Amino acid sequence: MARVPESMRQTPPKQLRPAPAEVAAQIRRALKDGGSAEHATGVQWFFKDEIKSHGWYTADLRRAAVRFRREVRKAYGLDFLVEVADQLFAGSVLEEKVAAVFLLEKLDGEFGDSEFRLFESWLDRIGSWADHDGLVHYLIGPMVAAKPARRKAVFRWAKSAKRWHRRAACVALIRGARAKMFFPDIKKLSDSLLTDDDDMVQKGLGWLLRETAKFDGERTVPYLMKIRGRAPRLVLRTACETLPLEIIKRILTSQVAKSPVQK
Repeated sequence: MARVPESMRQTPPKQLRPAPAEVAAQIRRALKDGGSAEHATGVQWFFKDEIKSHGWYTADLRRAAVRFRREVRKAYGLDFLVEVADQLFAGSVLEEKVAAVFLLEKLDGEFGDSEFRLFESWLDRIGSWADHDGLVHYLIGPMVAAKPARRKAVFRWAKSAKRWHRRAACVALIRGARAKMFFPDIKKLSDSLLTDDDDMVQKGLGWLLRETAKFDGERTVPYLMKIRGRAPRLVLRTACETLPLEIIKRILTSQVAKSPVQK
């Protein structure tokens, strides 16, 4: 279990404060020392591409990050904490990026447009779906739901040539979907991404539609019926996961039953 470095437990005079990069380096060392080589080997099985991992379990990593957050913020303030997270998310190790998100998790109510732009810039640093979904679902998504005007960024990402930006367009609306927000935007986004053949984008879109169907089935089921003939099977299967079995069968049926001839 990682311990908070001694230098982070005391509030130094302002002129003696370390740079955010120094504190980030201390956290990196703690993450490296607290990991499990055996679990790091197992982590690789979850990903198609090679992943650098120190072998942390998610619950343990979140607890360690919460301790780091408490000590860093107490000593140096929120802006400094964001800078530390920015340093960590620039790393190449999975736990460093996930820890960066956990440092800022649930603080979205204290962030503004400058932080939103910063988190958007992190999309260019994504290495896998794990650090992608942490960033978008726990930081970006809540900020889009809190300020709906930010959803304009979603449609910009949807047009990107980069797969993680297009996946982000889907995942960023999930928090709002759970509050029955953005339904017209979700349909518009879905229509634009139905022809996307990237499996990470399809899974992200399916996840968004699944949450929309779960919390707003009255509007979502008719939409799924409408797109079932052109939506990828992966998207439809994922979107239907929380629906009643009889509705799932209707949506996944390949052909629409013909209506009887009226006399």
